[in-house]
Amino acid sequence: MTSSSVFSALAPYGWDSAWADAFTPYDAEGLLPGRVVRVDRGQCDVISAEGVVRADTAFVTPHDPMRVVCTGDWVAVEPAGNNPRYVRTYLPRRTAFVRSTSSKRSEGQILAANVDHAIVAVSLAVELDLGRIERFLALAWESGAQPVVVLSKADLVPDAVTLSHLVQDVELTAPGVPVLPVSAMDGDGLDALVAVVSGGTSVLLGQSGAGKSTLANALLGEDVMEVQATRDIDGKGRHTTTTRNLLALPGGGVLIDTPGLRGVGLWDAGTGVGQVFSEIEELAEGCRFQDCAHDAEPGCAVLAAIDAGELPERRLDSYRKLMRENQWIVAKTDARVRAELRRDWKRKGAEGRAAMEAKRGRWR
Repeated sequence: MTSSSVFSALAPYGWDSAWADAFTPYDAEGLLPGRVVRVDRGQCDVISAEGVVRADTAFVTPHDPMRVVCTGDWVAVEPAGNNPRYVRTYLPRRTAFVRSTSSKRSEGQILAANVDHAIVAVSLAVELDLGRIERFLALAWESGAQPVVVLSKADLVPDAVTLSHLVQDVELTAPGVPVLPVSAMDGDGLDALVAVVSGGTSVLLGQSGAGKSTLANALLGEDVMEVQATRDIDGKGRHTTTTRNLLALPGGGVLIDTPGLRGVGLWDAGTGVGQVFSEIEELAEGCRFQDCAHDAEPGCAVLAAIDAGELPERRLDSYRKLMRENQWIVAKTDARVRAELRRDWKRKGAEGRAAMEAKRGRWR
């Protein structure tokens, strides 16, 4: 098979000249390029110039979960005739969406690789959880992808004024992020989403019941993904999608659909948190002290903005929470950070004890 035929077969899935150059050493070994569209039970489906190939992942499932092959990876797979066929390696990732696992082993889990857009689906059938949106966006920015918030089920909002207010609330929570109200049922807002996903690879993220599978079907133009109704009592849904699937879109672009995420733990996402709360980071540059904690320090520009009504206190509370969580997860895997945290705790403890002693002195 010629390189031009391979290129034309894989271009709809994101193959380009840079990927072709990176694959050159494996081409010389007789291996075939392909993109992982699904991983399950030690096997994966790989789209190649031959079509979809079922291959074994034994060579790309190391003990480090951050190096396990995942949906969206470009891989080198053995040629036809080998039984079983193996994925021998994968190409260096351009981006990776990573969250902390729910286990107590302080491990990251890669949900999707080589993604250009991270689409966070948020259902308007239930009350907005701005803190959860901020959490998703922190991971999205950290991945290297461009976040996009889709407010799904917009047809359930009773009027245009209310919908406008909801969009504004999310826009204030997501600086620099497009916020698109979309109704997959009647097609409103779908054109704007199609324009986003038609360029590159997009991963669709969100809780169960956020309408991800319905959105995926609307983008695909057919009912490929199974859809289940949400519970009326709380708007929550069941896990319709159980694996991560990569799908080529008819209008161009690639979509990775993911199962609903109950837990969205941060994983070394300090830069992403800073991006989500960029207005706080900018205000902090005007604080009197470089290491200002924005707690009670004199000359704190962040607290001054809150007092002036320019910054919602909820935003600062959320910023502190996510920064603490991220610092804690990093400290679990970085001895230097752990030592710095212990020194900081000791310093704050000493300051607290000194303050109490001073108070006792005044009481006496």
